[in-house]
Amino acid sequence: MKQFAWCLALVLPGATVVGDDWPQWQGLDRTAVSQETGLLKEWPTDGPPLAWKATGVGEGMGGVAVSRGRIYTTGDNDGSAWLYALNESDGKLVWKAKIGRAGKYGNVFRPSGPRATPTVDDDRLYILSQHGDLVCFTTDGKEVWRTDYIKDLAGIVPVWGFSESPLVDGDLLICTPGTQDGTLMALDKKSGKPLWKCNVPEGPTGDRGFLGTSGAAYSSVIVVDFEGLKHYVQLTATTLVGVSTEGKLLWRYDRASNTHRINCSTPVYHDGVVFAASSYDAGGGAVKLTKNDNGTITAGEAYFSRSLKNHHGGMVLVDEYLYGCFDPGILTCIEFKTGKVMWQERQPGKGSIMYADGRLYCRNEGAQGTIYLVDADPKKYVARGRFDQPDRSNEQAWAHPVVANGKLYIRDQDVLLCYDVKAK
Repeated sequence: MKQFAWCLALVLPGATVVGDDWPQWQGLDRTAVSQETGLLKEWPTDGPPLAWKATGVGEGMGGVAVSRGRIYTTGDNDGSAWLYALNESDGKLVWKAKIGRAGKYGNVFRPSGPRATPTVDDDRLYILSQHGDLVCFTTDGKEVWRTDYIKDLAGIVPVWGFSESPLVDGDLLICTPGTQDGTLMALDKKSGKPLWKCNVPEGPTGDRGFLGTSGAAYSSVIVVDFEGLKHYVQLTATTLVGVSTEGKLLWRYDRASNTHRINCSTPVYHDGVVFAASSYDAGGGAVKLTKNDNGTITAGEAYFSRSLKNHHGGMVLVDEYLYGCFDPGILTCIEFKTGKVMWQERQPGKGSIMYADGRLYCRNEGAQGTIYLVDADPKKYVARGRFDQPDRSNEQAWAHPVVANGKLYIRDQDVLLCYDVKAK
């Protein structure tokens, strides 16, 4: 795969990865791409075999992280939000640790429960609750430090709760409390002490009405290394931004943000181009970065389309082509650098996506929570299997699928399902 070398360049400094682990949101480098091979190329009629099922992980929409024989996820149970560590081999509970208070923010967002995916960095875990409790644990469940986005960092909670998965970069923990004077912040990952903050002024779509005043939306930060200038890219409540490793605002692009401040999908970067998309009245667009002689960066629009509206299911880049489910529920393949639509297919419906070993794993958010296996082929849509999720809850299936070490993980509220997708 052409992007393999680039992916390796963004492996978290200091992180210890075993086999084909998935140690954070969207995998090793936050691209939703697994480097794993030797997986099933086609599924049986009823889908791949179920390896095990775990229950009791509580209410929530957070994803799973897989690292060194453990699975980490979160959920509300018994009046608190918890971080759970399970055995990768059988799904048995190893330990659980309290993140903070449970429940909804006011009467607005539902269901309750954490939205973020734990971030594993060597022997440390970092997790954010829906209410802004940011906690560092050891990988054996001992609390190291904690901070409160609202009380300690002056953050402002988005209407549907804090949802980002914190990013570890070297000694920094990059997060988005959405404060009035510091939309993004860097903390010392060892102590939680604030090191810098970056204010992102409101964009032209910065409606501060019913949907709140927070500068934070629901996306997660990625690291970009553009012509030797490493920086952080985030889709905030009102704009797409690039921020230096010292906290300086380098560039911004407003058009991919919607007026409702509901920006969820993680941006995608490749070869000097950043793509971002949101739903409702917006769409999807790409900017081409240019490094100027004085060391600054200019972000110029490469293309934009209102038909490329991505709600929260995300996008994945494979060999110069971008795949994602764009509203109103059409799986679409586009040429990344030009935005040219290669094909569209309604069958998988609205949902989330990831890539592994030549195939796209698509999860429908609807009633059956159907999971599809699809060729990552820019020429045509080819499905290689599907199955309806058992033990389906009454909530929309918003947790993204994860493939790690030959297993496919499907989270649905209190249930975590593990399927064997390794070829025999």
